Amino acid sequence: MLAYVFWHWRKSAVSPGDYEERQRAFHAALAVEPPQGFLGSFSVALSGAPWAAQGGDAYGDWYFVVDFAALGVLNDAAVTGGRAGPHAAAAAAAEGGTAGVYRLRVGDALLPPRHACWLSKPPGMRYDEFFSLLAPVVKDAHGALWMRQMTLGPAREFSLHTDSPPAVPSGLDPLVVPVRPVWPARRDPA
Repeated sequence: MLAYVFWHWRKSAVSPGDYEERQRAFHAALAVEPPQGFLGSFSVALSGAPWAAQGGDAYGDWYFVVDFAALGVLNDAAVTGGRAGPHAAAAAAAEGGTAGVYRLRVGDALLPPRHACWLSKPPGMRYDEFFSLLAPVVKDAHGALWMRQMTLGPAREFSLHTDSPPAVPSGLDPLVVPVRPVWPARRDPA
């Protein structure tokens, strides 16, 4: 499973409530008319991520797809059919944005997580060691570990999503980013 992650922030003239309603309308349109290979999405409000609104109030939308081919289908489908109007309304309220592509490496996707932290693999550590080190953390916290693909994105290489605060092993220097669910309103596993 891959995730296209889009971080965005609102224009100052747009209220947070209006902005979030536009986001929910777009995600709902995708859910009603899903493109081929699309598995679902969530949106969270966040703050403290240096790559989004210079660490200020922002949003993170995670769009799940089966593979890279489905990413292209999602890109085209987002602005067509019943999704076009909600996409245009959401885009008109955004001040800016940046994006990345992540692959699920350990655990199950959460919709949406209650906690998110961003990690980098320590220099000299092999990937299999890193995954083995974090696998029990992911399991204990009922979470998901995502890995950035092809250096596509401004954030750290790994994102850990969990239901409960994760006990990250020392030496990994996690960047904990508070998140608040925007879409869907109810938390359901993927």
